[in-house]
Formats: sequence, C-alpha cells, structure tokens
Amino acid sequence: MRAKLKWEKSFLKDMEKEEGQEPHPHVVILPIPAQGHVKPMLKLAELLSHSSCRVTFINTEYVHTTFLSSVDIHAFSRRFPKFRFVSIPDGLPPDSPRSGKGIFDVLFSLRDTAKAALLEVLVSLRQPPTCIIADGIMCCAAIEAGEEFGVPVLAFRTYSACCTWTYFHLSMLLQEGEVPLQDKDMDQLVTCISGLENVLRRRDLPSICRIDRVDDPLYTFFITQALAMRRASALILNTFEELEAPILFKLGSIFSKIYTIGPLHVLSNVRIKDDNLTTLASTKSIRWQEDKGCITWLDSHPPKSVVFVSFGSLVTFTCEQMLEFWHGLVNSGKPFLWVIRSDSIVGDDDPRTTLIDLEELAKDKGLIVSWAPQEKVLAHSAVGAFLTHSGWNSTLESIYAGVPMICWPAWGDQQVNSRCVSDVWRVGFDMKDGCHRSIVEKMVRDLMNDKREEIMKSMEVLSRTAQQSVKEGGSSYFNLEKLIEYIKSIHLKKL
Repeated sequence: MRAKLKWEKSFLKDMEKEEGQEPHPHVVILPIPAQGHVKPMLKLAELLSHSSCRVTFINTEYVHTTFLSSVDIHAFSRRFPKFRFVSIPDGLPPDSPRSGKGIFDVLFSLRDTAKAALLEVLVSLRQPPTCIIADGIMCCAAIEAGEEFGVPVLAFRTYSACCTWTYFHLSMLLQEGEVPLQDKDMDQLVTCISGLENVLRRRDLPSICRIDRVDDPLYTFFITQALAMRRASALILNTFEELEAPILFKLGSIFSKIYTIGPLHVLSNVRIKDDNLTTLASTKSIRWQEDKGCITWLDSHPPKSVVFVSFGSLVTFTCEQMLEFWHGLVNSGKPFLWVIRSDSIVGDDDPRTTLIDLEELAKDKGLIVSWAPQEKVLAHSAVGAFLTHSGWNSTLESIYAGVPMICWPAWGDQQVNSRCVSDVWRVGFDMKDGCHRSIVEKMVRDLMNDKREEIMKSMEVLSRTAQQSVKEGGSSYFNLEKLIEYIKSIHLKKL
C-alpha cells in the first residue's frame, strides 16, 4: 500500500507537469544481462520510445557500466527524451566471470535478488508503469513484482518460437524419461513435443537437457521460469509469422496474445529510418569494440567468396577446438573473416599465445578480429557463408541477409536452432557435437561449392519473406502496431 500511495502522488505530479495532458504509456523493460538478450529488447525499447512511450530500461550494474561507455548518452537522450536507463545489482562480486558458463551464476544470483531490486525500481519511478516487458528468463521476478503492484507483464522470449515451445515441455521430457540424456541414443527422435515430433532428436534438445540427474538446479530453474511465463498477459517473439507459423499456432494454446515482430534488427531500421541511426544504443556492442577495418578487407574479395566465422558473445573454446576450426578453414581453401574475442579461449594453455599464433598463421589466408559489425558483414557482397553458434539473433540476421549457415551450437537454444536451419528451413548444415577439421573442411566446401545451389534455393525464398515481413504492410510491421495499440489500451484503462 505504501508503494502504491507513492505511485499515486508521483502520478499527480506528472499530470501537473503535463499541464492537464494525459501522460504517455510507460513501459519498464527487464532483459537478462547477456548481449543476445539485451540487444533485441533494446531494439524494441527504442521502437516503443519512437512511438511516444516512456521507457525505463533496466540493466545490471555490470552491463550498465560497460555498455553505456560505448554509447553517446547525450545524443541518445536528445533522440529519445522519454527513455531512461537504470541499473540493478546482479548480486555477484565485481570480479566474477560473466561470460561463458559464468552467465549461469548470474542467472542463479538474479533468481534470488531480482524481485527485490525490481520492486525498488518500481517504487522509485515518478510515473507508474503501464506494463513490464520482461525477458522470458526473468519472468519469475517480473510476474511476482507485477502482480504485487497490479501491473501486467508481457514476456519477451528472445529465442525462436520452436525453442520457446520446447521449453514449455521441459517437465514432460522428464516425465517421458527423455531427460537426463546420459547414456541414451542421441539420434533417437523425441516424440513427446507436439508439432516437433518428426524434427528434434535427443541431441537437438536445448543444452540444459544434457544433465546427470533429474533434480539438476539449472534444469529446475528453467522449468520454474517457463511456468511463470504462462502467467504473462502476452508473448512477444523476435521472429516472423511465415517462418514458424505451425509452432506459433501451438503457442496460441498458452497465450491469447502473441506478437511476432522480427527480425527486430531490421524492423528498427525501417521504423526509425528518417533518423540518425548512429544515435541508437542498440547498434552498440556491450563489451567489445568493433573492428570496422574488416569491411575494408572484405571489399578486396570477390562476391560470395569469404566464410564469416563468429560464435557470439558467450561461447568459449579449448585451444584444441580452435585449432580444428583453423585447419578445417585453411584446408577448405576459402578466405575467412574470423571473430575471436579476448575471452574466447579457455583451458590450461595461455590463450594469448594461442591467439597470437593463430593471427600469425592467418596471414594471406584470412583475417582475425576481436569483434565485428556483424549485420554489415553479413550484408557484404563478399560473404558467401556463415559459420555460427546458431544464436537466434545471428540466425535471423543470416536469414535476412540471405547467407547460408554452418551451425556449431554450444548451449541454450542453439541446438534447436541449428536443427531447424538444416532440417526444417534447409538453409544450412548442422555440425553439432563435433568440429573435426575434416568435417569443417567438407561443410565449407559443400556450402560454398557442391551443394550451394540447392541450399540457396531455400535461402532466397526465406530471405525475401523475412524482408517483406518488416516492410509496411508486412506481418511483423503490422504486429508491432498491434503491440503498441495493446500497450496504449492498458494505459487508457488505468486513467
């Protein structure tokens, strides 16, 4: 009651400040602190702000500090005067690792601390929020806080519809004995997920299914988040209807309102096309400085001749795995642009020595950079294939650009995505659970030469559909309009 009273006083002050005008809808956005999640949610936040919503975007203190150092916050504030960044602690010591498997420690810590931190933010707001848009992996904290304050929560799942549907079956996978996967035939089809019974093998299930015991805490965590997500008033997905229509229909059995608004990285550019896109915070990397010189390097290569290699912001490798990829790429005879982060290599060997050795070996064969402007790279005419970890943002960016993929998934949703790329949409190859140099070489050669024509037939159709979806009149463009209308309808009910 004390918190609600404070809200009412703040609301009256805002009304006076607006000189009798109705205040704009106020949306609070809560992502998990990983680049692949922050980026699409920030794209949506900018789109909502562009449509005259007030936005409060909540990062963890760690992300807030590192991310905003790369953003011209004054230019951003001039562009989006109703947009505010705030931060909450993630509950971990400053020197705790937050990449690689360290992200799981962050999730467990936020599970215990996020609700209280979110409540503190909500109480401090001058204008009460119209709604909360929370990452699907933050739904427990958001739903509980939202219910306490009478604020509806919309779940934004930054995964594909196929993977989102799979996560709603985690309990069933336990009941059917599919999980744990230990000592099972990994190529056996999983038949208990309706709509995907002829698609997913055991090895294609999300990485959290690779557990040793039924009470694994990480598996339990995701079951709990999926259960909380069912209480959300709507589901937002960074996908487009034409890509995943059958599974979207299945998700309709859980959510009465589903808004597919992807590929968000393009929809943002389309909707904010008349403005200076360099002021958008969503175009910035959270932790790494982009090497824009790689675009000049690409300019010197013929069309469709280069393999772009990037495994995202969290995936790590042993030195042995790196060398297998290296030999496979070199043996393929194709030039490559390879992103290797400073924290990519783990293990007993000195990663700096390995990276220096690889950079020296790469001369005349390829280019290694610490980070790249991925959307620009994929759109470059010289790029003919993408060796990727199959993160959902990367998958959508590749589909939109029409670049076929070789998928080497590591964890999370990536196993599901890579299976869909190879066996549902047929726009690439799935190389999960192995990276021997001979396999890497063969897949690069097949995708760039022998089987390219077959793959490109599917990719060209899918790419055109993705491009159409974000244009005015397209499915994602229309669904964003519907989402904005829904948020405004919630706001009007509160007045």
